[in-house]
Formats: sequence, structure tokens, C-alpha cells
Amino acid sequence: MRFSKAIEELKPSDIREILKLTENPEVISFAGGVPDPNFFPVEEMKEITQIILKDQGEKVLQYNTTDGLISLRDKIAARMSTAGMLTTVDNIMIISGSQQGLDFSGKLFLDPGDMVVCESPSYAGAISAFRANQPEFIEISTDEEGMDLSQLKAVLESQQNIKMIYVIPNFQNPTGKSWSLQRRREFMELIRRHKMPVIEDDPYGEICFDSEKIPTLKSLDTDGFVIYLGTFSKTFCPGLRVGWLDAAKPVLQKYNIIKQSSDIHTNSLAQAEIDKYLDLYDFDEHISIINQAYRSRRDKMLEAIKKHFPGNCRHTCPNGGLFIWVDISEKINSRSVLVKALQQNVAFIPGESFYPVSNICNTFRLNFSNVNELEIEIGIERLGRVLKDELD
Repeated sequence: MRFSKAIEELKPSDIREILKLTENPEVISFAGGVPDPNFFPVEEMKEITQIILKDQGEKVLQYNTTDGLISLRDKIAARMSTAGMLTTVDNIMIISGSQQGLDFSGKLFLDPGDMVVCESPSYAGAISAFRANQPEFIEISTDEEGMDLSQLKAVLESQQNIKMIYVIPNFQNPTGKSWSLQRRREFMELIRRHKMPVIEDDPYGEICFDSEKIPTLKSLDTDGFVIYLGTFSKTFCPGLRVGWLDAAKPVLQKYNIIKQSSDIHTNSLAQAEIDKYLDLYDFDEHISIINQAYRSRRDKMLEAIKKHFPGNCRHTCPNGGLFIWVDISEKINSRSVLVKALQQNVAFIPGESFYPVSNICNTFRLNFSNVNELEIEIGIERLGRVLKDELD
């Protein structure tokens, strides 16, 4: 068989390959960016599914419109508006997880040789989705306030073939960093000046450990340049694969055409289940419960890192999301650390996967959402021993 050049150049996800190794129940895994299944509303979903199949079984088991269930889109629009993003049901399309939105964005904007700008480091799943369209990547370094705008400005003024910018301003994957409000405002000024499409990926925005949330880029956009991706995967049930895309109507029409040729529409039953849950239960209370648990686990991991890691390891202290990013001595390769950590039944994700261009080998990502506090203490203590041995 002769496969396309694009598919021949794609490689398996490092993260997915590592996750296979963590199926051993003895492994303490800080690898996957997954929510704790103990918070999945299993009993509520059993009840909801029975109600839906009894009342509207023929409808939800039939084909649906590409845009998605209008009552769910209306609820999403209301939640977004409450968060300061003025939108309507007509600007929203239900997608099969926000990962599908990334895939569609690559198809919509990128031809071979085009340029896509992203943070350095950035979400590995987005890099993989965009790479299928054979673009060139431009990495923009980040600090504690977000993307380096002087660097971005120079790139936008010097490169002619940039087609889009991809960012995760809230509790970024993999670093956990969040952009400051001032950085977001200055970024949007650059975007308006250069009329550049922006994909704002926001899977972690509601997993927030501070009382006050920073406005999204979407809420600061007055010209329709920002395409916003949201999802229920991190706050609710990832197996349902329900997310959404919010864009200006002319842009949304293009996405609609791509989805028609991809999967026609997102799972109708899953959409109806989430819609009914939002009718019957307090979704904000559900989010509050998981946030309390994740905050406690973040605090435990930060405490354990301080206690067990070598003193020259630097790390982020996220105010939300699921990840802590660790920067170790340049003498150490995080992949060799992973090999030895796995021998101690501890897993994490080496940082290389999050750089589309740079060859940076001394960073790694830790997840704290899907491990209990005892596992965090034991796993970080083991990992600390491995790191200290590597430095000796």
C-alpha cells in the first residue's frame, strides 16, 4: 500500500505510548492529563440516560444536525456570556472533544509550508493535529505572564506566511501557567493590528483555584479573530467526547463544512445526556467539588517536590488546571530519568513532546489530578531519588 506523504511523516503520540506503560496497577502515574474518575457522576448518568431513552429515544438515536443540539448550545452560550464572552447559539458548534476543533482548525487554515505560531512549550496534541497539514512551526517563548510579545511582534512583522496563532492562556498544558490580564490585552492589540486568526484552547479555564478568573481572549475580542475551543472533558466526562467551538458566523460556516465531511455530527445521545444533566443538577457545584480536590492535590505535590527534589530543580506553581512543569539540570535528559523512574513504578511525560521545533530535553510534566495524596507523596519521593542519583 502507498500511504500519503503526510501520514508517513506522522509519528505515534509519545504520551499515548507512555500511558500504555502505566496500565500496570503498581505504577504511580503522573503522566496522563486526565480527570479523576471517582468524580464522574455515574449514578446520575444512569438515571439521565434512562429518562432520555424513554422520552426521546427515537430522536437521540437518529442523525442530528451538524451544529449540534440547540438546547445544549444555548446553555453553553449562556455559560460563556456569564464568563464575559458575549456570544449566541448561532456562533457555537458542538464538536467531538476540543481535539476535533484542533484538527478542523488545521484543515481550515493550513496548507503545506504555511506557518503556525504557538507557545514554547505547547500542547502536544495540538502539535500533532496541525502537523498532519505539513506546516512550519514558530515557537514563541513564554514567561510567568504569558507569551513574549516582543518576540511575537518581530515574527509577525518579518514572516509573510503565518496563517494562525495557537495559544492556551488559562493553566496551559504542559506548564500550568496563565497569562496576565495585561499580557492578554496587549496580545489582542497585536492581533487586531495584524488581523491574525487565533485559536484559543481553553480546556482548563474552569479548573481554577483562585476566586477571580482572568477574562479570556475571546472576551477581549471585538473583531471576530478569536476562535474559542471549550470542552466538557476535563470538568465532566471525557468519554462522552463533547466539546464546542465558538467563532464568528462566516468562520463557523467553514468549520461546519469540514465537520460534515468528517463525522456529520457529534454523538447525539452524549449531547442529550450533558444537556439533561445541566437541567437537573448543579454543574457549578460539581466543578467546585473537583476544584477543591485538585487544589489539595496540587498543594500536596508542591509540598512533596520541595521536600524530595534536588534544590536546582525549578517548577511552576499553577493556580488551576492539571499540571506542574519541572525544569531540571541541563546535564540530565528527562527520557533517561523516565526509564529509571519506570523501574521504580513511577511515570511522567518528558518535555520533548511539547516542543515542535526546539530540542529541549531537560523538562517534564507532572499531572496531579488522577492520583491521591498518598500516591503523590510516594511517587514524588521515588522520583526525587532518581533525580538525585542522576545528578551524582
